[in-house]
Amino acid sequence: MSAPGIPHHIAIVMDGNGRWATRRFLPRVAGHKQGVDSLRRCVRACAARGVGVLTVFAFSSENWNRPRDEVSGLMDLLAGALAREVPRLSADGVRLHFVGERSGLSERIAAGLAKAEQETARNERMVLNVCFNYGGRWDIAQAAASLAARGEPLTEANLHRAMALAHVPDPDLVIRTGGEQRLSNFLLWQSAYSELFFSERLWPEFDEAALDEAIAAFGRRERRFGQTPAQVAEAVEPPAQHGQWQSA
Repeated sequence: MSAPGIPHHIAIVMDGNGRWATRRFLPRVAGHKQGVDSLRRCVRACAARGVGVLTVFAFSSENWNRPRDEVSGLMDLLAGALAREVPRLSADGVRLHFVGERSGLSERIAAGLAKAEQETARNERMVLNVCFNYGGRWDIAQAAASLAARGEPLTEANLHRAMALAHVPDPDLVIRTGGEQRLSNFLLWQSAYSELFFSERLWPEFDEAALDEAIAAFGRRERRFGQTPAQVAEAVEPPAQHGQWQSA
């Protein structure tokens, strides 16, 4: 488990790459490249602070509607990042999971994702979930469909076990950069009791100090999970949540 005051699971909507580039009169893909550097920095900072799970929103199912050249650039960027970053992540003890619909991906990208997961499968320091071609509504729908296909009852507990992020506990803290204050179809089921933190910084500008600011804000909040403040004060352990998970 994480140290007191440190969220065990942080989830981030990495927003603002395009705006960062536009303000510098650069192509939007240049902002996404800078965003990869920011993600590398964030992964290492989270690991250093004892965060057990980091989940990031890299590419939503709605992002296919962006200009074709930007989408193509993002796919090339992903392929290059896999080749460069996976050995580094593995050396740092990070286990990769790619979460999202893979049936629409190219064979090259799908194979790269599977290989990255395989190469980092034994790592135990931290889990990095990369939500790619992902949407929160898709996740709920695919969970319900899988239960129906198996003939299992549609209960809250069964749905949770069928979710794409069932291998980790629900996020304690959800951060969105870029000044927007919405979830944008990210972890709709899993963030039911998450603390939310909105940063004005664009994702390429989100550094260790910004991460510490979000963690400090989290540490000042009282998480009650439907209980009264008096009950929380008396409790030795927090109430059980979906997806309790013992190790990273």
